[in-house]
Amino acid sequence: RARHAGPPDGGWGWMIVAGCFLVTICTRAVTRCISIFFVEFQAYFGQDYARTAWIHSIVDCATMLCAPLGSLISNHVSCQVGIMLGGLLASTGLILSSFATSLEHLYLSLGVLTGLGFALCYSPAIAMVGKYFNKKKALAYGIAMSGSGIGTFILAPVVQLLIEQFSWRGALLILGGFVLNLCVCGALMRPIALKEDRKTAPEFLEQDYVPEAQKRDLKRMSICSPLIKVWSHECLCYCSWKEYDFLLMPGFMVLAVSVLFMAYGCSPLFVYLVPYALSVGVSHHQAAFLMSILGVIDIIGNITFGWLTDRRCLKKHRHFCYLFAVGMDGLCCLFLPVLQKFPLLVPFSFTFGYFDGAYVTLIPVVTADVVGTSSLSSALGVVYFLHAIPYLVSPPVAGWLVDTTGSYTASFLLSGFSMIFSSMLLCFASLAKKIKRTHLRSLTNDTGTKQHIWTNGAIAYSVTAELDQKDVEFLAVDTNSYSNR
Repeated sequence: RARHAGPPDGGWGWMIVAGCFLVTICTRAVTRCISIFFVEFQAYFGQDYARTAWIHSIVDCATMLCAPLGSLISNHVSCQVGIMLGGLLASTGLILSSFATSLEHLYLSLGVLTGLGFALCYSPAIAMVGKYFNKKKALAYGIAMSGSGIGTFILAPVVQLLIEQFSWRGALLILGGFVLNLCVCGALMRPIALKEDRKTAPEFLEQDYVPEAQKRDLKRMSICSPLIKVWSHECLCYCSWKEYDFLLMPGFMVLAVSVLFMAYGCSPLFVYLVPYALSVGVSHHQAAFLMSILGVIDIIGNITFGWLTDRRCLKKHRHFCYLFAVGMDGLCCLFLPVLQKFPLLVPFSFTFGYFDGAYVTLIPVVTADVVGTSSLSSALGVVYFLHAIPYLVSPPVAGWLVDTTGSYTASFLLSGFSMIFSSMLLCFASLAKKIKRTHLRSLTNDTGTKQHIWTNGAIAYSVTAELDQKDVEFLAVDTNSYSNR
């Protein structure tokens, strides 16, 4: 494969976007539509809200919990192989679910097996888009992630119709055949090699136990090459560490904690929107239509926020756009319990769907801004892994609150406050970082005792070891602007 200096920002990259678009339809849209089966499962098996909600929870949890496994297969085998294998597993899980005789059967087939298949497809496809785009990254992700909204808009009424015509068993069987399209999506994922993916050979290659001929070969190869792993155990450890060294970055730690609360807040809404609408007197078709509205507006949020945050005026503020979208979704959840008629639930679906599409688009973009493109696949695996526990716990907890209180109010309020806390956490972390930089700049301008920055052409040098790289760059730019006055 030819090694590119940087992401091509086009060409076959648009086919990668199309493939990722189809992957999000077959994974996230299908997962959302499982909530339409909620009432059918509850009536057929005669179970309460909490036990029935475990089905959707396990699907989401398995998808996110196994996301690092998808990244591992993509990094060390092939993105194409991972997605094709995931498509086969997901299809098998849905087909087996159509023969279920108990909720426990659905937990294993529809929950674990289908969720594992989705995990092998989802994060590798999203990471591949980031490897092909840089300048148009947010727009590319907006188009790719809009598959979730478009899929929900189309599949929600179709699934309801399939349930009425063929029962829930026939509907699951047809969805199993539909999900096989993931194998076609995997075939589109042509790998690309970027120069920034090349790692420098570690110092242990200079040790005596490595022959000189092998040293010359190893220095010409990537540190993540499978051949190097055969040569020594130390190299494998080094490779694994370099692949996940972003875990110690303060920015990524804050993002990870925020993701936990965001994931807890967003999941119950997709599980209980249809049951809640039915409980306040909305018809089955109108309740499914609410999911369709949420899906199509999700598309608009995906594309418009992706396009807007690629503009020069907002490109530096993607972080704040992300936390704003999460906070707005939290506010929507707080107001949902007072919306008890279909004409009032329609604007809710519009608003929640728009901002849901907005922040979903920005998750991989913000992650790439924090860790860089070379670590994006592994970082996304970890980010989606962090969704697992909240996705597993939040719907059953919300169902338990409904069973205990006899109302959806407590469940929706807990979801709303969780998302608002996620947004506020990122906001306070960003403000703290800004205050730290301002303080460092004031110390440099006032004392000037230990900081000396000089320039040679376009390269800035600093003798201070106490500041991180971004702080040095910030101070260098500030000094240059001051000297040009």
